[in-house]
Amino acid sequence: MNVPSPTAGHPAPYPLSRPRRLRRDVFTRNLVREHHLTVHDLIYPVFVLDGQGRREPVASMPGVERLSLDQLLPVAQECADLGIPVMALFPVIDPALKTPDGREAWNPDGLIPRVVAELKARVPNLGIMTDVALDPYTSHGQDGLLDDTGYIVNDATVEVLVKQALVQAAAGVDIVAPSDMMDGRIGAIRQALEARGHVHTRIMAYSAKYASAFYGPFRDAVGSAANLGKADKKVYQMDPANSDEALREVALDLAEGADMVMVKPGMPYLDVVRRVKDEFKVPTFAYQVSGEYAMLKAAAANGWLDHDAVMMESLLAFKRAGADGVLTYFARDAARKLVAQG
Repeated sequence: MNVPSPTAGHPAPYPLSRPRRLRRDVFTRNLVREHHLTVHDLIYPVFVLDGQGRREPVASMPGVERLSLDQLLPVAQECADLGIPVMALFPVIDPALKTPDGREAWNPDGLIPRVVAELKARVPNLGIMTDVALDPYTSHGQDGLLDDTGYIVNDATVEVLVKQALVQAAAGVDIVAPSDMMDGRIGAIRQALEARGHVHTRIMAYSAKYASAFYGPFRDAVGSAANLGKADKKVYQMDPANSDEALREVALDLAEGADMVMVKPGMPYLDVVRRVKDEFKVPTFAYQVSGEYAMLKAAAANGWLDHDAVMMESLLAFKRAGADGVLTYFARDAARKLVAQG
């Protein structure tokens, strides 16, 4: 019989083509699997606070705790032992240290520089990433400085973000990750790092960070929710309706010296991840944010979803969309499963 030549869009017709043949058994499914999740794809975000012997559960993020450095060190060691390449630090700052200008963010003796230095000394083979943003440090909960009308000003904010990044680099951090979405901050930080000799400090830019409703539990965790109140971040974070804009933001950050770029949130923005990867073909990361984590945890706790199955499926979805890695609060749980599977 006459059989049309198969093409990508038009395979041989049934019954010559039976796609289920390649799903028949485990070995065949393993053989033809297109995407794989590994421990090396994971970045573990953690919340650190000052003091000793402190562990504070985050109510809206089951299984996540705010930890003092002494409690964080065993977690860091486990990450290294599991093969998780990077841990990302987010500070929980004493409210007494929060000010309108967030000046504690560039205190060389502050919480994050001290934690970075100790982690690099004690667990040197674990990469450490730090957040460059003011919202944990400001009394108003915004990521930048305010003018007299309450508007978040750009250039003055960039100046202090540079100070923050330099303090973190001097402490020995491997990756600085500006999450503020101020215009021009990547170029300013890169130039300052070069000028100070921090030529090996990598920049992972939060390039496409959306003004999302999925950040609520994170703001609970770092203590900025109450400070922010009913205000929002729509004058600097991106409109969730836009994806072309994400490509412009990524292009700008790469031109300014970013080594890696990020899309945040993750699962609701997989289309953006794919567009960024296809367009630029650079190291591209996604952040499975607190709200995504909390939703899956809540559904699993109610017996509506299989916890481990949806955890692993959701992480694999990032890889399929084109992400080179994922920041996720599931990182240790997922790594344990991957290591156990060999």
